[in-house]
Amino acid sequence: MTDKAIAIEVGRRIKALRLRKNRTQWQVAKAAVVSLNVVKALETGKGKLSSLIAVLREFEALDNLEQFIQEPEVSPLQLAKQQGKKRLRASGDRGKQKT
Repeated sequence: MTDKAIAIEVGRRIKALRLRKNRTQWQVAKAAVVSLNVVKALETGKGKLSSLIAVLREFEALDNLEQFIQEPEVSPLQLAKQQGKKRLRASGDRGKQKT
């Protein structure tokens, strides 16, 4: 999917969630402390991330973001191997020859 298609799909899902909860756009806007135009923009896939968070918080659906951005699961064996390679500082430009 393109970025635009994903944004439209997220907007469609926000609208579906609002309708399942039987709320008007105005009610959601008021409860989320955003303007009516912000809710309309979100539903058409043109909203800002901060507005999306406010609306999801109002729907008590903010926990659903965990499904989008999950912490990577690392096996105990991989974790043990990485412990020896943990970086403590950046090397910057050290080691590069200046011309």
